[in-house]
Amino acid sequence: MIPPLPAEPRRIVFLFSDTGGGHRSAAEAIIEALDVLYEGRIACEMVDFFKQYAPPPMNLAPEIYPPLSRMPALWGMGYRISDGPRRTRVFYSAIWPYVRRHIQQLMAEHPAHLYVSVHQLINTPMARALAGTGIPLVTVVTDMVTTHAAWYARGATHVVVPTEEAFRRGVNAGLSPEQMTVVGMPVALRFQRLNEAREDIRRRLGWNENLPVALMVGGGEGMGPLEEMARAVDEAQLPVTLVIVTGRNQALRMRLERRRWHIPVHVYGFVTEMPAFMRAADILVSKAGPGTISEAFIPGLPILRYSKMHGQEDGNVTYVVETGAGLWTPTPEELVSALRRWLEHPEELRRAAEVCRQLARLDAASEIARILARYAGIS
Repeated sequence: MIPPLPAEPRRIVFLFSDTGGGHRSAAEAIIEALDVLYEGRIACEMVDFFKQYAPPPMNLAPEIYPPLSRMPALWGMGYRISDGPRRTRVFYSAIWPYVRRHIQQLMAEHPAHLYVSVHQLINTPMARALAGTGIPLVTVVTDMVTTHAAWYARGATHVVVPTEEAFRRGVNAGLSPEQMTVVGMPVALRFQRLNEAREDIRRRLGWNENLPVALMVGGGEGMGPLEEMARAVDEAQLPVTLVIVTGRNQALRMRLERRRWHIPVHVYGFVTEMPAFMRAADILVSKAGPGTISEAFIPGLPILRYSKMHGQEDGNVTYVVETGAGLWTPTPEELVSALRRWLEHPEELRRAAEVCRQLARLDAASEIARILARYAGIS
């Protein structure tokens, strides 16, 4: 039973999970936009369904994700096996009796005028639980191109997607075109509101001001062959400053800090200054996460992708390469070759940077906020 709520502020509950950094950061970017546009009129809350309400073994998903993400072949196989509208319906029909009570408890303890899901695995059960209540469910798809069928719950009130390809996949999964809106990936306002000049950022951070900067990141968990790629760039002794962000991977950070480097290298753990890092860099070297791609587009930061989550991020690589925003460099040799080419042919690097700026969707978070406000009952 969902308890009654006051008319205002309108209450929105975001359902997410820390299985990868993109779900949390997308929700936070949208909440930030809601606070700016509707100050005091909307109260937002984030609920990690898996940690707080999922029954065993589903509640272990946030802990299982990091090691599983380091087994790309296994991840890709699971992704392909589970994808498809019919397979998704069968799976959720099977687990509904097991999760129903937990979702009802979530709704009772976190009542809302609107529920927003930024995680694909909760969409269908949540839509089923809300059926007949009059409370809308909006899904914000946080995968960029090769989106899993689980994102597209037919019972969702509306589905916000980042790309035309994601839109087409939604239609193929059984959603009506009117049920979806193409907006882009929500990115925090700090990525577009940074006024500090790149030269000032480099000086403040102690980076070499006379060399190009390659920013190497592996997501919040420091995933992918980050260490192997960094060693290859160093051993090639390219004329570049290498800035490595290891995220929460403390063991990797310690190994990199102990290494004797041949080129200028700066090693960081989890950072909160990623907008400044991207503004001050010339090239981004990273895995194919959709959030990082969207963030890099804003300052016009060309992208070299060295790893991906098979199935889930295949389309991200294709999107970056086919638009001209970057290159796919899955081996150390290919990464070094691509870096060397861009350094020796700066006009190619400038063209890629311009493509990135053209692909940026600066207003995505605000557009999504307006859609949510409408479904929450605010005009």
